Amino acid sequence: MEKPENCTIVIFGASGDLTKRKLIPALYKLFQHNLLPERFTVLGAARSDLTDKKFRDSALQFVEEKKNETAENFKRHLYYLSLREYSPAEFARLNKKLKELNEELDTGENCIYYLATPPGAFEDIAIALGVEKMQFQGEKSWKRLIIEKPFGESLQTARELNKRLCKIFNENQIYRIDHYLGKETVQNIFVTRFSNGIFEPLWNRNYVNHVEITAAEKDGIGTRGGYYDGTGALRDMVQNHLLQILALIAMEPPASLRPEAIRDEKLKVFESLRIMRPEDVESRVIRGQYVANKIGREIVAGYREEMGVGRNSHAETYVAIKLFIDNWRWGGVPFYLRTGKRMPTTVTEAVIHFRPTPHSLFRITDGTFNQLVIRIQPDEGMLLKVSMKVPGRGYNVQEINMDFHYSELSGQYVPGAYERLLLDAIEGDATLYARGDAVEASWKFIQPVLDAWDKYPGIKLFGYPAGTWGPENADDLIEESGLTWRYPCRNLTGEGSYCEL
Repeated sequence: MEKPENCTIVIFGASGDLTKRKLIPALYKLFQHNLLPERFTVLGAARSDLTDKKFRDSALQFVEEKKNETAENFKRHLYYLSLREYSPAEFARLNKKLKELNEELDTGENCIYYLATPPGAFEDIAIALGVEKMQFQGEKSWKRLIIEKPFGESLQTARELNKRLCKIFNENQIYRIDHYLGKETVQNIFVTRFSNGIFEPLWNRNYVNHVEITAAEKDGIGTRGGYYDGTGALRDMVQNHLLQILALIAMEPPASLRPEAIRDEKLKVFESLRIMRPEDVESRVIRGQYVANKIGREIVAGYREEMGVGRNSHAETYVAIKLFIDNWRWGGVPFYLRTGKRMPTTVTEAVIHFRPTPHSLFRITDGTFNQLVIRIQPDEGMLLKVSMKVPGRGYNVQEINMDFHYSELSGQYVPGAYERLLLDAIEGDATLYARGDAVEASWKFIQPVLDAWDKYPGIKLFGYPAGTWGPENADDLIEESGLTWRYPCRNLTGEGSYCEL
């Protein structure tokens, strides 16, 4: 494969956990597989006072192989610059440093600015880059800005941030990263739909009964109480990750594989989401907050007992939504989204529930719906649930699984999410990055829910015991008789635990 163009990657917030745990390990893996440019530099920039050596030693602490020849060669590409503040004066020093590295290492003028910082610093960094004219591209050089979530805290703040960034950078220079889109199984939704003739004819309101998307986490909020208490699950997970997965499931076939063709179709999905009226929110959105519980032999603290959380906090650690996409393909088909902390297990999956047969000839002993389960994490893979005859007399039928696991691809390298997304940004492929108009469209759907919660304090916040699947009231969202959420694992508070793909 042809190597990408030489470039420099500037990581703002280089002394933080994101850089150490995700970005540097991802860049190291790309280097290990010979996927990075022939000549490249990684320049860490943060307030911490570090030397190049200290930054290199600190950055590699989460790399699996720290003392081999590859690691030593990779370290030579890492540099560091301490910035006292994100101001034009300090960025003059940064600009000078970049020019010096370019002259010394011949990495060219191509540059990626990765904002691995708290959201409050996004605008300051962009303004400082603009004052120093560090965003300008030459005839044969490029500059790109990668921004981590959250991209705004509301529809208004997202619009304002888009507007301010686009005064400095062109839209095609801005890469809004959502690491869920870098996961191999998420991308495989796209391929499964549009490369298999058996699925696409069924992928519509005529054959799909409902769609379910779950992102559950076994852990609580840990040390993120200060951040999470002002954010909640709706902003943290639904507005970005879950809606992005929904868009891949629901989008129309693009005209081509060009990034803009794919992103245009995803935008149409967001624009087709039925906006909730204030009176609909309580019946279509269930919010919850985990409370203390005994899991096995351990007493697990409730959310309000976590560090940095207010004693009367109303931040939701669980949210379940019933929504509709008002277009010809999906008219009348409910989509159910849920996410939560302190669930029985960590799992992200999408489930397509196909309609039952119009007339049941057989006695079904286990299940009535065909399901396509797309497991995004962990144990990535796909599973198709179909009915088969039980051996013996009669026509008793039970559900069996036809499954595939990515782990079964022996010898096949499966890149991590950040590896794929970083390489795409270096190569200028924005397919898996969110576009500004799509971000605003997703916020347009979420904002009425946030407004209703603020305006009507009587909307209930349900408690649910840690280690369970959330408030029992969430089952009320699925109104059809005999249907409920898919539970890939039993509650940890029961006898043992098992998971099924």
